Amino acid sequence: MLSYVLRRALQSVLVLLTVGLVAFSMFRFVGDPVENLLGQERTDADIERLREQLGLEDPFPIQYWEFLTRAAQGDLGISFRQGRPVVDIFIERLPATLELAFVSAAFAFLFGVLFGIYTSIRRKGFLTNLILTVSLIGVSLPTFLIGILLIYVFAVELGWLPSFGRGDVVQIGWWSTGFLTESGLKALILPALTLGLYQMTLIMRLVRSEMSEVLRQDYIRFARTRGLSDRAIYFRHAVKNTLIPVITITGLQLGSIIAFAIITETVFQWPGVGLLFIGPVRGYSGHGCLPDDDFGDVCGH
Repeated sequence: MLSYVLRRALQSVLVLLTVGLVAFSMFRFVGDPVENLLGQERTDADIERLREQLGLEDPFPIQYWEFLTRAAQGDLGISFRQGRPVVDIFIERLPATLELAFVSAAFAFLFGVLFGIYTSIRRKGFLTNLILTVSLIGVSLPTFLIGILLIYVFAVELGWLPSFGRGDVVQIGWWSTGFLTESGLKALILPALTLGLYQMTLIMRLVRSEMSEVLRQDYIRFARTRGLSDRAIYFRHAVKNTLIPVITITGLQLGSIIAFAIITETVFQWPGVGLLFIGPVRGYSGHGCLPDDDFGDVCGH
């Protein structure tokens, strides 16, 4: 057991080092950060001083080693666009993403289990066919298109819910939450539905398949011969054994929910980590300057 744990830990370290090397290489060799930081009136002396200050004159292995040592200490550097520590910006945006992921996961698990149980018990009928049709749409359509459709229906046509933003938030220490305000709760509905619909359909189909298999087991037939009611058979015996693999799969899907949050936050302009990631990629940043003793304020435009 100990050797297995050590092997897995070593593999994890190697994966992290490889991913860090690839990411560092991409940002190191794709463009020159000095060209973006200094304005049109820069001089050669300004360029040399800034390159020396940022450590760009050092060999690549030294730069990568400094990157690793600082990252291991929780120092991810300074954002050139906002002029603030990256860790502070990340912590500021993290509550929005975690709240969205939590609500989406709760929605997906609750309704996925309920709809899966219902469609496995009532295998025919209008409501079952409707649920299966909606689940097929949820699996087939891309996340951004589902978000746009929800915005069009509930924000544009009906005007019931906001189409973007997080609404009003309450600051509790370093954590900002929208659970305590009406506008915050309303703003959370559409992004949570968009993010959780795909996961809900997967959970629903898994519950339906597992419960249909459980209902064919011998102990279920024995329970029927004992004269137990359908309610007792379904909810006291079948559901309990059905949820064992479902809970495992749902826990693994939490990472997928956070990954899909990048797309959802972009569609709804949700101020979380996903939107923070997309902003620099597409060239959007807001305005900010990097304070510098030699150059005054170094701004990225």
